[in-house]
Amino acid sequence: MALLQNELKITNMQELLGMKLSLPSYQRPYRWNVKSTNTLFLDTYHAYQEGIPEYRIGSVILHKENEKYNVVDGQQRLTTLSILLYCLGVEDLGLLREKYNQLSNDAIVTNFEILSKRISELSEDEQSKYKEYLLRHCSTVRIVTDSEQEAFQFFDSQNSRGKELKPHDLLKSYHLREMDDEDEHQKVRVINQWEHMNQDVLNDLFKTYLYPLTHWYKGKSGLGYSSSRIDVFKGIKTTNVSNYAIYHKASNLFVEQFNANGSSELLASKALNQFQLTQPLIAGKRFFTYTHHYGKKLEQIQKSIHKFHTKEQVPSRRSGDVYIKQLYECALLFFADRFGVESLTNGVMQQLYSWSYSLRLTMNAVYPQTINKYARGKHERLNEGLDLFSEMSEMNHAEEIKLIVLERPNMENRNKEKYQAVYDLLCEWNGW
Repeated sequence: MALLQNELKITNMQELLGMKLSLPSYQRPYRWNVKSTNTLFLDTYHAYQEGIPEYRIGSVILHKENEKYNVVDGQQRLTTLSILLYCLGVEDLGLLREKYNQLSNDAIVTNFEILSKRISELSEDEQSKYKEYLLRHCSTVRIVTDSEQEAFQFFDSQNSRGKELKPHDLLKSYHLREMDDEDEHQKVRVINQWEHMNQDVLNDLFKTYLYPLTHWYKGKSGLGYSSSRIDVFKGIKTTNVSNYAIYHKASNLFVEQFNANGSSELLASKALNQFQLTQPLIAGKRFFTYTHHYGKKLEQIQKSIHKFHTKEQVPSRRSGDVYIKQLYECALLFFADRFGVESLTNGVMQQLYSWSYSLRLTMNAVYPQTINKYARGKHERLNEGLDLFSEMSEMNHAEEIKLIVLERPNMENRNKEKYQAVYDLLCEWNGW
């Protein structure tokens, strides 16, 4: 590619925004929402407060055309930073003089109002210091090419195949930044362990299991996991000193120290469980332990299913079968998270299997949307009103799961024949 090597460098915002930046006609509208805008403000302001010497804000790809630089990638961030700096009194910002369409104008006005309000909460001295930090200490990797086609090729290589845009890799970068005070050897160990994990399995762990579970028990949708919906896994920042944050950080610290020091007279001698899906995690190294913990726990669940059931009882030939099996795994994982893997007795597995696979017998076709409705007790054809994950999140004893009364599925003969092993097992357990 015809990259301009003399212009490939790390650039602070003052230098970058002082260039003749231009928005080409092919650029998509500016559409950052309020949440993303506020997150950018909070992240940079916290970096300023913590005195981080350099805060890197990703990379930008520019196409140099005569004396101007067309923004190929990075428009959303650069526009938002320009709005933020404008609110701080920096008026000579060429990017904001560019011609935006009406959709972009609406978003700019909305985000200007939000950022103006946040800035008004700071003293004049604080505003001045924060402005200087944004200009001189916030930086980006500036990539420049003199070929528009090659700029797009580089953009595609960064965004289509680049690992950095996968949700779990964004989380990795986020939590590594929260490990600034950790020993470098600790960081290297964490990165090596992460990179040696199967990345498809890692993505599936968050998308199929952890994201839905952290939403379903609250009655929320578990669909739509993406790079823009990873806040639930960012956890409590190490610098947060609210009562809520201190309580959870102290709890995590106690568990870490207890497990490191061994048994206690007050508690069981075995190691304490470090996490709960219904509780927030702590940003930084704890995130990597959290990921490893639930990856191993899921493996245990899957082994338990393999040991407890025949292959015919957990079919996986069709996509709908796979979704049902994943729902069953989710139910077992959530239950084991609350009460321990050893709580998965025959009776518990029978109950959770009956709840999961009754849906398979009821429905000819099963989609992610089907699972998402059923998991929250919103499916009109079976167990409507039974928000199982919410129920489990409030249980104090594992035996309570057996008190839940399940509806008998309204089956068609075709499903009985197609899933004979499932039907026979449910009839045997439930006396149908």
